[in-house]
Amino acid sequence: MEKDLGKIVGVFTASHSPGITGFPERAEPARRRAVEGAFARVRRRIEELEPDAAIVVSVEHFTNFFLNNLPAFAVSTADSYLGPVTAEMGAFLNVEQHWYPGNAGLGEHVYSFALESGFDPALVAGGLAFDENFCVPLKHLDPGSRLPLVPVIVNGVNPPWPTARRCYDFGRMIRAAVEAQRDARRVVVLGTGGLSHWVGMPESGTINEEFDRDFLDRMETGDSTRLTSYTPDEIDAAGNGAHEIRTWLVAAGAAGTPFETLAYEPVPEWLTGTAVAAARL
Repeated sequence: MEKDLGKIVGVFTASHSPGITGFPERAEPARRRAVEGAFARVRRRIEELEPDAAIVVSVEHFTNFFLNNLPAFAVSTADSYLGPVTAEMGAFLNVEQHWYPGNAGLGEHVYSFALESGFDPALVAGGLAFDENFCVPLKHLDPGSRLPLVPVIVNGVNPPWPTARRCYDFGRMIRAAVEAQRDARRVVVLGTGGLSHWVGMPESGTINEEFDRDFLDRMETGDSTRLTSYTPDEIDAAGNGAHEIRTWLVAAGAAGTPFETLAYEPVPEWLTGTAVAAARL
């Protein structure tokens, strides 16, 4: 019966700057409280939703892929994931290295459904190693690492990138995939990355607050035309790291609704325009 099919019950987005967990004390206290308070609100919402699994969309920082093999999209189908990738990174992020549970069945379904829907993501059957991309937000949103995960990677680090429209449509595909299976009845989607920041550049520490606020306004309106009209040059104005907003666009496509910004703080000490948002499902 249709009522037994899966459903996306929550969609949330957040930045994943290493500073959020690794050196939170460097931020101004009010900014830190705002960000951590927003993460806490999302964590409580997720707990109340009682999801069976989480599809977590982030970017690759050359932890698993490199320029000789950098897919536009990738779906992982493992039973577990190691994160952070090294104990040294764990100390830097203030996240103890451990294994995160995976939902291999849902991952396999999403991958197959993507192929049937005209997408050709890479298949990562052996699992991904996590860095700040997943470890930072999950420390706040699932501190006990109880949620079985389906990690999805979007290229947001090196051109050529998937277009904004393609990312949004990939999110719509994820929603349709969830609604076409019964194994995970209640699913949340998390998109992590951004907002404005420069990685390894002289501008590192600069934040393009105008870009960030305009992007959040587009998320809040839920207008897919505005969200998908970005060109690579427009995103470049907010830094090479701003291309991570593609993960938010995937989440927006999965939600299909406007978002509520729970916190936005330009935090140069964390090198990032930092935000947390939730879809108005």
